[in-house]
Amino acid sequence: MKIRIIAIGHKMPDWVSQGCAEYIKRMSREMTVEIVELKPDKRAAGRGGDQVREAEATRILEAVGRDYLIALDERGQEPTTLALADKMQQWLGDGRDVALAIGGADGLHDKVKQAAQWQWSLSRLTLPHGLVRVLLAEQLYRAWSVLNNHPYHRGDL
Repeated sequence: MKIRIIAIGHKMPDWVSQGCAEYIKRMSREMTVEIVELKPDKRAAGRGGDQVREAEATRILEAVGRDYLIALDERGQEPTTLALADKMQQWLGDGRDVALAIGGADGLHDKVKQAAQWQWSLSRLTLPHGLVRVLLAEQLYRAWSVLNNHPYHRGDL
């Protein structure tokens, strides 16, 4: 199974690339993770946040294709690590690749949220884009470690 993190934004600081790379390289061949960066839409005279989000939504949905879509949104569900591992087990059972969508500075357009099979919140806090990427990569690795009885996750199993 392939998990693609589809993120609006590019030119991330080195610490973001290094943090993501550290967790991505730990994943198994059976569950690979890659980051797909989409250039943010520019605000211009007469173009507000909703128009920017809509243009970005079109590119996100094109990138998602037929994958199982998960929208990262602060109003989504906040699963525990074990609940996330259960979700991951379902994704594996479905046999579909997974796309996780991270919006730009203005967030995700409702088109993406409505197309998503699940909305996931990493936190109710507003987090910087780069930190979201690293946190997401770490949580995916942690859920994988639960499924594989790897000692990385030492919580109650």
